[in-house]
Formats: sequence, C-alpha cells, structure tokens
Amino acid sequence: MTQRTLVLLKPDAVRRGLTGEIISRIERKAGWRITALELRTLDTDTLEQHYGEHKGKPFYEPLVEFMASGPLVALIVEGERVVEGLRALAGPTDPIVAPPGTVRGDYGVVVRENLIHASDSDESAAREIKIFFPAHA
Repeated sequence: MTQRTLVLLKPDAVRRGLTGEIISRIERKAGWRITALELRTLDTDTLEQHYGEHKGKPFYEPLVEFMASGPLVALIVEGERVVEGLRALAGPTDPIVAPPGTVRGDYGVVVRENLIHASDSDESAAREIKIFFPAHA
C-alpha cells in the first residue's frame, strides 16, 4: 500500500549543508518518490499548528525557537511503508543512541537539534501535509 508522509529537514540540517545527503538517502529507497519539496522559514502560526500538542511542556519554547531559527526543507514522500521506513531512516530522537546508518546516528549531535522530522503515523502525516502543503492535502 502506497503511503504519503511529511519530512522536515530542520534548520540544523540546512545550516550544516546536509540536505542533499539526506534527500539522497530518501531518493535511493526503491519505490519512494518526493512529490513536493520547498525551502522555507517557519512562522509562529505554522509552528503552533505543528507542535500544538506540546504547548506547555518544558521543551516547547526552545523547540519553537530552534525551528524558527532559519530555513528548513519540507518534503512530501510517497511509497510503500514510507511512514515507518522514514522513521527508521531518521533513527531515534537522541542522536547518541541512534544507530550508525541512520540520519541522526551518522550526523546528529544533540536531542533538540536532530536534523529531521518524519510523521509518526498515517494520521499525523495527513494532518502535517495539510499544514505544510495544503494544496497537496
């Protein structure tokens, strides 16, 4: 079954010049296609929609500040088992415990600045695509 998911290459990935490497990893997966891609700097409204469920938690404000700190690359990726596959490709949130071969394991440094976001379910993907790419929802 073909799925769609949202991927964000966060401001640290853009600053460090890793977007091409990460996109290449996505493109090399057989059957996965990038169907939308945009470089943008997020505004507060978009960040509040995306991270709304975390509002009030101790990491919320620093996370929003980091995500607004510079441009990021937003993508829609389609393919077989792409939701779970991209989560595996990204690796665990903590780059210290992320295994080699994952984006975070190979390039991550700290938990908050962990290079990549990938939707965690079909429902999250649909909600997030609507926020970032309303014309593709």
